[in-house]
Amino acid sequence: MNEAYLEVTFRRGRPIAAYYYLPRRRAQRSYRTQRFEPGIVVDFGRGGEPIGLEITAPSEITLAAINRVLRTLGLDTLRRGDIAPLLAA
Repeated sequence: MNEAYLEVTFRRGRPIAAYYYLPRRRAQRSYRTQRFEPGIVVDFGRGGEPIGLEITAPSEITLAAINRVLRTLGLDTLRRGDIAPLLAA
């Protein structure tokens, strides 16, 4: 996966989980996790590189919270449109 993308899981029209996939090798899997913000857990690969953000409380998360985590990880921040499905729900 060369580009980051957001996946949102809905149940009865409400988001119950979301995952922001970061660019990574195709077969790369999570080796460890770390909570960064309430509602955001970061998955790291075996080499310590961040591979994704698990959003455990999608209806309560903000763009600012996601961007704080991304900045902490040294990654590019997102724009409102990047997480529009999450904010619209």
